[in-house]
Amino acid sequence: MSDRTENLVLVLPGLLLLALAFLVPIGQMLVLSVEGENGFTLAHFSRFLTDSYYLGVLWRTIRLSIVITAICAAIGFPFAYIMAHVGPRIRLWLVLLVILPLMTSVVVRTFGWMVLLGRSGLVPDILRDLGLAGRNFSLMHTEAAIVIGMVQVLLPFMTLSILGILTRLDPRLEEAARTMGCSFLKTIRTVVLPLALPGIVAGSLLVFTLSASSFVTPNLLGGSRIQMLATSIYRQVTQTLDWPFAAAQATILFVGVLLILIPYARLTGARNG
Repeated sequence: MSDRTENLVLVLPGLLLLALAFLVPIGQMLVLSVEGENGFTLAHFSRFLTDSYYLGVLWRTIRLSIVITAICAAIGFPFAYIMAHVGPRIRLWLVLLVILPLMTSVVVRTFGWMVLLGRSGLVPDILRDLGLAGRNFSLMHTEAAIVIGMVQVLLPFMTLSILGILTRLDPRLEEAARTMGCSFLKTIRTVVLPLALPGIVAGSLLVFTLSASSFVTPNLLGGSRIQMLATSIYRQVTQTLDWPFAAAQATILFVGVLLILIPYARLTGARNG
């Protein structure tokens, strides 16, 4: 048996699993999205693209996903840098601190934020005591609540993606930059940040994709008033029972994410190899 045949045999189970778990459901969704009473139709897509409400839901989904990704990168990079430069024992505890939330159900974590951000929660109470909020102030059912909850859920993906790159960087590069007269911040900007860009890109792709398609946290923290596309799809399936329109929305979400991620990945891949 040749090496090529052996490789094909080894990869075949994975390909079959991918086809059954991903390609077949995606194909069924695409077919359902163009089904009408008289056969093939694009009416479901036309309904979505001509309705200002659903266009607003799509724009909110993309906008909040970009904000969540940017905040995760802004927090994750310094945290990963600190983890990469401390001793092995401290790094182990910091990694455990990052991974620990992933061991808890996202529903449990989201309910925790509901308690903290509600009208009688800790965060509004502190803001009221500081005179920064009114008596009936609440962060629940706002875009800010969704961003806060999603950042806490997705920050580990960004931090660990960047950490994997930073731990492989030669520390002598930073030492050489400092020896040549660079300040600490200039060394970070001109040496560390460009070299860490592949990790930032990988983390950004993960965070953006997961936030754009997330359902539980936006649904619980945003409520029925602040909907993202995944929650809109869920309501179409469970409440109005309009499955073809829900499939059309899912297709638009799927294609929209691809249209954003593919050029982003190619651009950064061309620059960083």
